[in-house]
Amino acid sequence: MATSLAEIRAKLQAQENRTGGNSPGGDNAIYAHWNIAEGSSAKVRFLPDGNSKNSFFWVERLMIRLPFQGIKGQPDSKPVVVQVPCVEMYGEACPVLAEVRTWFKDKSLEEMGRKYWKKKSYLFQGFVHDNPLGDDKTPENPIRRFIISPQIFNIIKNALMDPEMENMPTDYNAGLDFTIKKTSKGGYADYSTSSWARKETSLTSAEMQAIDQFGLHNLGDFLPKKPSDVELRVIKEMFESSVDGQAYDPDRWSAYYKPAGFAGGNTASDDDAPAAKAVPAAAIKQAPAPAPAVQDDAPFDTDDVPAASAPVQTAKASSARAEDILAMIRNRQKQ
Repeated sequence: MATSLAEIRAKLQAQENRTGGNSPGGDNAIYAHWNIAEGSSAKVRFLPDGNSKNSFFWVERLMIRLPFQGIKGQPDSKPVVVQVPCVEMYGEACPVLAEVRTWFKDKSLEEMGRKYWKKKSYLFQGFVHDNPLGDDKTPENPIRRFIISPQIFNIIKNALMDPEMENMPTDYNAGLDFTIKKTSKGGYADYSTSSWARKETSLTSAEMQAIDQFGLHNLGDFLPKKPSDVELRVIKEMFESSVDGQAYDPDRWSAYYKPAGFAGGNTASDDDAPAAKAVPAAAIKQAPAPAPAVQDDAPFDTDDVPAASAPVQTAKASSARAEDILAMIRNRQKQ
């Protein structure tokens, strides 16, 4: 855990230098700030990560959204989206992005590339001080979790780099509240006017008691678990099926990854996992622990997408290219 702003600033600056300026289940413990009404604000107070080895008071989360036309075996089902972890979150090469990165070299595939690019968000924790959500109920443990988009995160980070901020904003006695303000721009939610408070305040005695009673969360515990070799193969198969415009197949995939709210049974077994030469056969026989479905509805921002080389193509044009993309993927697998 960082003990000073200087340490956080040094680490943030190091990240800036490395990246060239680009930052690399739904219970009500997650505060859904994206549901506040346009023109309203929610005031929150961030707390440190319970993991003392984390220099920051947040963790980064990378997810990939796989859209499907519906659910196989359910003729009237609507399109669904399955969120799967991008293993770049764990410092490893992502098999999906390995394919998607090549699409940005082709002008006609850029829209498809953006559709399947990783979505970045940041996980924080803290208290909600001003809550405009009338139907939101504070859980027994009032230390909430916040899924923060890159737009809001950049406001948080830039203020931390400002030398006029003298104390850690998570300090119990001299910290700062953060106001999440929702407006709109171009028909989309906009949070660019969110800001830190100018005046430092102390946590209340009730909040200090909650920290003593419940303790701080280890934020890393709320990241999706790292996929096993079998689960990586499942992700790759789901990705190819999604690109092909197929329906989500619960018989093959529900034991691993599901659409949010899907209540179907887990009928998949290890033998249902797609074959892959890179994984020993012995690994297939090991029963993997089911990966939890991601239930939150937080808005994702597509961050650090490769620069577009041409105007975005129409959905019809990109759809027509799906077969070409799949052929390209499968030809590489045969090599």
